[in-house]
Amino acid sequence: MDRMPVSSSTVASVGYDATRRILEVEFRNGGVYQYLDVPKKVYWQFVSAKSPGTYLNGEIKDAYDTRKVT
Repeated sequence: MDRMPVSSSTVASVGYDATRRILEVEFRNGGVYQYLDVPKKVYWQFVSAKSPGTYLNGEIKDAYDTRKVT
């Protein structure tokens, strides 16, 4: 999945597959995680957030099933 860089101290890049509703997040520590069944609206709010890391922690991490990619 293609990812784009974001301005964040914890998140390096973000990708989204609208067909499968998968949000992919690469962290600055090298870990890559996929969040499943994420609506496009949530993806746009995430990448538009003033603090993507804060948005991720508050709105995504505990709300969607997650799988580690690397």
